[in-house]
Amino acid sequence: MNVHSERKERLPRKVYEKALRKLQIELVKLQEWIRHDGLRVVVVFEGRDAAGKGGVIKRITESLNPRICRVVALGTPTEREKTQWYFQRYAAHIPAAGEMVLFDRSWYNRAGVERVMGFCTDEEYEEFLRTCPEFERMLVRSGIILIKYWFSVSDDIQEERFQARIEDPTKRWKLSPMDLESRSRWVEYSKAKDAMFAYTDIKQAPWYVVNADDKRRARLNCISHLLSLIPYKDLTPKPIELPQRQSNIGYVRPPIDDQTFVPEVY
Repeated sequence: MNVHSERKERLPRKVYEKALRKLQIELVKLQEWIRHDGLRVVVVFEGRDAAGKGGVIKRITESLNPRICRVVALGTPTEREKTQWYFQRYAAHIPAAGEMVLFDRSWYNRAGVERVMGFCTDEEYEEFLRTCPEFERMLVRSGIILIKYWFSVSDDIQEERFQARIEDPTKRWKLSPMDLESRSRWVEYSKAKDAMFAYTDIKQAPWYVVNADDKRRARLNCISHLLSLIPYKDLTPKPIELPQRQSNIGYVRPPIDDQTFVPEVY
């Protein structure tokens, strides 16, 4: 069945925001459990350009403690990194106890953009397909919770989002020359994705596909699914009573003119 065959009516904003609020409260509970229980969680986000990976990552992290939940979005490898074992620079970001790491694109660059754009050799690509499942099984055997999401977006929706980025000055930076090139290689990317799934959709770390044509539904569905995969308990602390503030006896505030204030333009 093609999940993109029939476009659903867009989820109303009020419904979306109410549901998101509930899920974000649960994410805070999950965060506290991860810290308390010393869990190590890795969540990989992959998919087409403009599929909405960044949007869901933002909604996951905006209510969480960045010391516990952090995002890893690596750029182009340096000349030194190009000589390393391929997984080395990603392994450096694997979480310690009590941490969750969200990879905004990951080691799967080799199976996608590097393969399609010719940034790696056939031998490097084939070695990746052989090694990746073993690398991930090794992570899982070490006690790491590894979760992989693929954001699936249809051709026409991706086109709409690209056009919206072109028209919005605050989003234009999201369109890189690589993104534009990917438009002309849609079929090649599809074939690369299919091959990647064939090798790396393993029992220990399966791929979970998110229908991302509706951004709001995609965010809610992904967060809800993530919460369902990690059993956690509610460790929400009891309401805090603020202590009485110290009296200001003997304290004299310096003159306001001695300080440089930001101009009140608004």
